[in-house]
Formats: sequence, structure tokens, C-alpha cells
Amino acid sequence: MEVKLEDIKKSFGDNVVLSDTNFDLKTGEIHALVGENGAGKSTLMNILTGLHEQNEGEVLIDGVETKFSNPREAEENGISFIHQEMITWPDMSVLENMFMGKEIGSTIGWMNNKEMARQANKVFEDLGFSINLNREMRTLSVGQQQLVEIAKTLLNDAKVIIMDEPTAALAGREIKILFDIIKKLTAEGVSIIYISHRMEEIFEISDRVTVMRDGATVSTKLTKDTNNDEIVRQMVGRDIESYYPDMDIKKGNIILEVENLTKGNVFEDVSFSLHEGEILTFSGLMGAGRTEIMRAIFGADASKLGRIKVNNKEVKIKSPSDAIKAGIGFVTENRKDEGLILDFSIRDNVSLTALNEFSKGGWIHRKEEGEFVDLLVKRLSVKMTDIKQPVLSLSGGNQQKVVLAKWIGVGLNVLILDEPTRGVDVGAKKEIYELMKELAERGVGIIVVSSDLPEVIGISDRVLVIHEGTIAGELNKAEMTEENIMVYATGGSR
Repeated sequence: MEVKLEDIKKSFGDNVVLSDTNFDLKTGEIHALVGENGAGKSTLMNILTGLHEQNEGEVLIDGVETKFSNPREAEENGISFIHQEMITWPDMSVLENMFMGKEIGSTIGWMNNKEMARQANKVFEDLGFSINLNREMRTLSVGQQQLVEIAKTLLNDAKVIIMDEPTAALAGREIKILFDIIKKLTAEGVSIIYISHRMEEIFEISDRVTVMRDGATVSTKLTKDTNNDEIVRQMVGRDIESYYPDMDIKKGNIILEVENLTKGNVFEDVSFSLHEGEILTFSGLMGAGRTEIMRAIFGADASKLGRIKVNNKEVKIKSPSDAIKAGIGFVTENRKDEGLILDFSIRDNVSLTALNEFSKGGWIHRKEEGEFVDLLVKRLSVKMTDIKQPVLSLSGGNQQKVVLAKWIGVGLNVLILDEPTRGVDVGAKKEIYELMKELAERGVGIIVVSSDLPEVIGISDRVLVIHEGTIAGELNKAEMTEENIMVYATGGSR
């Protein structure tokens, strides 16, 4: 299947999001689509799949002008979209999620669970990933949910698959599995539109790359005919000299101590300390227990054993409100369900953790609140029209900036960041790293959970590697290499 989007224009009210945008896809190719958050990539794909209708321009499928009424119609005609922000039914099983709206019936009118399970298990077998089909989706990690979404798409006879940040929540082994599947599909004539901010992936897997900036197409080239610096320059309209700022910051006293933290079969005997101004990163494979440890520290999940001290004083953390009172903030990896109230405005989301600062006698002083929020969103360069704009209307990267803004003005001792740059463009990544540096210089202790090994090495003072719920090893700056991290992550020893 060949696809062409020609001279596409799209506006939402007075907000122009696409202007004379062009993109084409050949049969059996992997065409990367890159650009900063808010550049218009997702809007363009939503026009292709029928979620939005363009104001001007044409969508051509195999040379025929086509307009799908909705994404379901696009899917029925061979075009599937794996979204970065996954749409799942958390209280339903993996099997029910995979066949939602496409259930297979038996001859007597009942659902044929046996046949659906057979087909699902075959797809997972091809992916090299084993999962209990009866598990509720809410019990899966973000990375596992992503693999379920990919498997769900492979159940369809898709001729075009759009993948929006498909590896954002995956670790090295899972990424390799995905790439092997992609190569197998393209060899069979399936075309892939690959949206990613990970430059190394673009150069490893794609045949061509199209760059978008501010709703317009900047260039389309064979991937082998361009380079990282050129793509970044076209994306952001300027040179970025270094992704990672100099993090050589003077460390202060121990600000956080975690002793013997344990939770059943999830993690065991986790002990570590964090200094003022230190950036401590937790690395490891998906499912190793990194996120679960952070959720226990923040009080989002209960631990059975362990002690936590902040500024040498033991604190009892049974809920997130206890953690916030102790000066601990948490930027969750699942921003859509846990980090934001999507129907609320940018203003209401950012000020949520600091409402006491603007409340007197039961009233919120909107002017003071607005000034506070304005300062923070400008500091983080959130692309928006107004702070009253619903967070739901922002791109994924700009939503992440709103989550970060929520914690900056609270006066934290410790900030936990779980996959803070997942699905974020290179320009925004640099801004987030600079923000980490700024907070560390103020004496905030920062814990980062990251699956991006170059990021881990680029920002960390120390790395703790988690393997099957325990700390398998610790690396200082001089010892950090991808090889050393992976040795510990896979249960080896140095």
C-alpha cells in the first residue's frame, strides 16, 4: 500500500497546526517522521486515519483520493495506529483488550475464547514475549502494555502501521524484538510510519526520514544521506551543541535514606542514600522493579518492610500526601492516568500541588495563582495558547512539561522522575536536563528511573542497577558504560 498526503492544511479555530504539509509512504518501507513535540506529527497521522478532517489538501491511498470517517474505518482498510498514549481498558483482561470490538464468536453464539487465545498466543510467540492473557491490564507495567498494543495491531491484516514512540517504555531486549518484528513485516510488504525522538533508532531502522517543524514539512531524505546533527537542526531551527549539560555539581549532606525496603515478590532489601544536589539513576530491564520501588517510597503503593529518612529524620509514608509533606515529589511514568487531570486546565494542573499558597479563607486567589503558573510554563517553554487551555489538547511532550511544572514550585527536598523524557523531543529533553541541573544546584536530590542508557550515562552521578527486585550493582561516573550496566541488569557480575 502506498500513501500520499499532499498540501495538507489544518486549523483548530484560529490555531494553525498544519500548513502545506507533505508526506508519502512506499510499500514495504520504514519511513521515520520526526519533529519537536507540537510540530504536527500526530495531527497529520490523525488526518490519515480519519480522526480529523483536513481543511485543505488530499490523502491518496494507492493513487486514489480517500477520506476515512473514523480510525475504525482506516483500520478495516489496512491502516493501524499504535498511539504513544495507549488506549486500554484497565479492569479488563489482556485477551479482552486485544479483541475489543473484534470478538470471535462460536457457532452457538458464545465468544470463542479458545480461538482468540490461540491467535493471541501466536502473536506473542512471534514477539518473543510471554504474558498471562487473563491478567488485568492495570496490573501490567507501561512497557508490557505497549507490547500488548503492538500485539493487538498484529492481529489485524494491516498494510500500513503507524508507530508513535513504540520503544519509549521498552528496554534493550524488547526493542530488539520489536525491530526484528518490524523488519519481518516490511519484508512481507507492510509499510511502517515510525515516529520517534530517539535518533539512534531512526538511523538503525528507517529507510527515509521526514522532518516537521511548526506544522510544516522541512525535508524528506534517505536516512543514509543525512545525519543526526542535520536532523536536530531542522527540527529545532538551531544547533544544539550538547544534549547533556555539565552535571558536575557540589554534593551536600545525605538528604534521603532508604533502608531494607521490601514488598513481597516485587522487590527486596532495597537500601540506598541520596545526597543534596545528586542525580542518582535507577537502571535495569523492564519489570525489574524500578518503578515499584519509587511508588513505595512515594506512598503510592505499600511496602511491607523498610524505613525512610529525610534529612536524617525518619518519616512514615503511607500515602502520597505523606510524601509531599516530607518534601518528596514524584513525576510518574504514566502521565495520562496518574500525572495529570486531563480535563483540567494547564493552570489547575500546575497549581494543584501548591494550592495552599494561593488559598485564604477557602478562596483561591486566581491572580497570584496565574502569575505563579505563567512563570513556570514559560520557564519550561510549554507550547500553548493560554494557561486556561485543557491539558488534553497539548502534545505528549508538552503534557510532560506540565507535570514537571507541577512540582518545581513546591520547595522539594527530593524529586523522583520516572522516565521523564519518554516521548519527548531532543529540544525538550535538553530543557528537562537543564531543569534537573538547576534543581540540583539548589540542593534538591534527584532520582531518575530511565531505560535510555545514553541518558543514564549522560546525566547521572551514580547508577543503581536493579535486577529482579534487588540492587544488583552500583556504578560511579568513571565506571558507567552501557556494557557494565547491562551486565548487572541481566544478573551478571563484574
